[in-house]
Amino acid sequence: MDSGRPTKLEFSVQMSCESCARSVREALEGKPGVKSLSVDVGTEQVLVESSLTSAEVQKLIESTGRRAVLKGIGGSERVKVKGHPSPPSLSDLGAAVAMLSGSGSIQGVVRFLQLSEERCLIDGTVDGLKPGAHGLHVHTLGDLTQDCLSCGEHYNPFGKSHGGPADTERHVGDLGNVVAAEDGRASFRLEDSQLKVWDVIGRSLVIDAGEDDLGRGSHPLSKHTGNSGERLACGIIARSAGLFQNPKQVCACDGVTLWEERDRPIAGPGRSKATETPSAHL
Repeated sequence: MDSGRPTKLEFSVQMSCESCARSVREALEGKPGVKSLSVDVGTEQVLVESSLTSAEVQKLIESTGRRAVLKGIGGSERVKVKGHPSPPSLSDLGAAVAMLSGSGSIQGVVRFLQLSEERCLIDGTVDGLKPGAHGLHVHTLGDLTQDCLSCGEHYNPFGKSHGGPADTERHVGDLGNVVAAEDGRASFRLEDSQLKVWDVIGRSLVIDAGEDDLGRGSHPLSKHTGNSGERLACGIIARSAGLFQNPKQVCACDGVTLWEERDRPIAGPGRSKATETPSAHL
C-alpha cells in the first residue's frame, strides 16, 4: 500500500481572532507532509492538503491549545470517471467511516475515501491496543448483535484465499496489519487498489488481537484468516461526509454543540447508546 498521495482535510477549529489563525498557520506551515493550507476565522474552518494522517494533522492544530474536529475528507485532484461528462470532485466518489469499539478501552475511528476508481484511502486511529501489529480486515456483515463475532467472514466476493494487501490472491477485505505504538495507539494511512467505498458501506471493519501472517504461515488458518487471533474491536462502515458536506454545529443525536461532542468518548462509558453511531462524528 502506498500512503504518499495528499488528500484534503476539512476541520472546524475554535478560533475567535486573527492571532488564533496565525497560531494555527504557524503550527502547520512548512511541516513535512503539509502541502497547502487555508484558514478562515469567520467560519472557524481550516482546510489542509496533506499526506499526513488526519490524527497527525489534528494533533498539530491542537498543539496551539485550540480544539479541532475533522468534518470532511476529500481528494486533492480531479479525475476522469467513466460515465461522467466532466471530472467530478474526488469527494463525490464516496466516503465512509467506521467507529470501532471493543473490550476494555479499545476505541477508534477509521475513514474511507475513494480517491479514484482504482484507489481507496483508509485513514484511521485506534487507541487501547497492545503494542505491536494487529490484523485489519473488512468483514462481510454489518451485524454487531453478538459484538464482533457476528460480523461474518472476511469480505471475499471473488472466493480467493487470504493474503496480503499487495497480493493478487487475497480477500478484498484483507488490509494487512496496523502497528500500535507503546502508548497503545495505531495511527495509519493506507491506499488499497481492491477496496471500493461503494462495496463496503453497510459491512464491518474488525481489528484483531494479533499479527496477520498474510497467508504465508504454516498454521491451518493462515490461508483463511491470517491466523491473527480473536477479534478485538469492530464497527459498522457507514456513509460519511466528503468535503464541505457537513455544516453541523450541533449534534442531532443529543443536542450538544460540536465542541461538547468533541469532549465525549467515541464509545463505551460516558457515551449513551443513542449517540454511539457514525453519524455523531461525521
